[in-house]
Amino acid sequence: MISSLLYLCSAFLMVTAIDCLSSPARVVKGYHIALVSVGLALLTCLTLNLKYNALLILLTLAAGSGVGVLFALKVKLSTLPQMVALLNGIGGLASALIISCPFEAPKKNILEALCIVIGLITFSGSMIAFSKLHGLLRKNINWLKWISLFLELLLLLNLAYFILYDKGFASLIILSLLIGICGTMPIGGADMPVVISLLNSLSGWAVVLVGLLAGDLLLIITGTLVGASGTILSYVMSKAMNRSLFNIIWPVNSSTSKEPTITGLIKTGSAEEASYIMENAHKVIIVPGFGMAAAQAQIALKNMTNILTEKYGVDVRFAIHPVAGRMPGHMNVLLAEAQIPYDKIYAMEDINADFASTDVVYVIGANDITNPMAQTDQNSPIHGMPTLDVSKAKTVFFVKRSLAAGYSGVDNPLFYAPNTIMLFGDAKKITEEIVKDLEK
Repeated sequence: MISSLLYLCSAFLMVTAIDCLSSPARVVKGYHIALVSVGLALLTCLTLNLKYNALLILLTLAAGSGVGVLFALKVKLSTLPQMVALLNGIGGLASALIISCPFEAPKKNILEALCIVIGLITFSGSMIAFSKLHGLLRKNINWLKWISLFLELLLLLNLAYFILYDKGFASLIILSLLIGICGTMPIGGADMPVVISLLNSLSGWAVVLVGLLAGDLLLIITGTLVGASGTILSYVMSKAMNRSLFNIIWPVNSSTSKEPTITGLIKTGSAEEASYIMENAHKVIIVPGFGMAAAQAQIALKNMTNILTEKYGVDVRFAIHPVAGRMPGHMNVLLAEAQIPYDKIYAMEDINADFASTDVVYVIGANDITNPMAQTDQNSPIHGMPTLDVSKAKTVFFVKRSLAAGYSGVDNPLFYAPNTIMLFGDAKKITEEIVKDLEK
């Protein structure tokens, strides 16, 4: 009874911590509350609700924590999406493997079957997502969605056979792994943030099933929090992209071309030209994308912002697209790391109308989220996705290494717009050169 109450207290604290994440100013507070929540749950488990060998649990916790700390020290923030995808997969695999424990739960066959299916689909799907995010897989094989549909029908028959006769265990494993692979492969790179969120929710629901098998309230509560939050986030993100979850999971078009498909004249500029125009501007909006993360240019952007604001009196703000980067909140984390003030960071819906009255927009590696083809080309893989209206600004500086298409494989006509000036090169170096010119 006492352990259940403490678990509920832990859950309440975790919900409070999640609520704090809705405001950048309360993120640190939320982090501390989450630590207390997890600590209370672990303490309760080890003291009041211990069902298994305490030494083995402590050794396992130590090993897992050690690996986690190692990853935290080694993994750069630019590769955080890959890390999240990998952790989702490990969580799903753990849920699938835990069924080997001798549980005595009602309807054990049903729960075991669902644990295997959801856990292994999460695992294999997350591995594909990781490979796509890390550049190991670049093709979106659209016809695999039909194979996935066929495998899903076979899986339903296999599930019924397993539940009724307790047979077909091996085929259940194989089909689940194949569905995760074939279901994720057709999905384009622009939709990966939603896919990561969806896989995260699946890992949570798998934990709920494990909790039902083990009769553990903590696992049920924890899994529900992860599953529900991931599901809601997937819906919110797909809505922000003006897409349905079905359209994302079942893509109609999966173009993967990385070469420019649009021809026209482009204007190239220099850091010196950019600094001169910026210092004489009244309003500047910075649009960060994955290019900023890859180049680790957030500190240079902070320095540029400070000089423009303090020395030249320029109004500088940041515009954040809901799916900028390769996972939800990716840009916000990087800008927070650079200690850019929260009041300078605006969501797309709060700043999109201001581009028309803005003197300069500085786009740093944000291709797909600024691409007007999302509204004009019905055959585009990103059609229907709301974009930042940067083209309406007086001058647009676009920082890129080349004219190559974005992560979705779609060329951007903004490169050839008459008010766009391309700054080719490393985003961090170019921004640092602008800072040097501004300091003169």
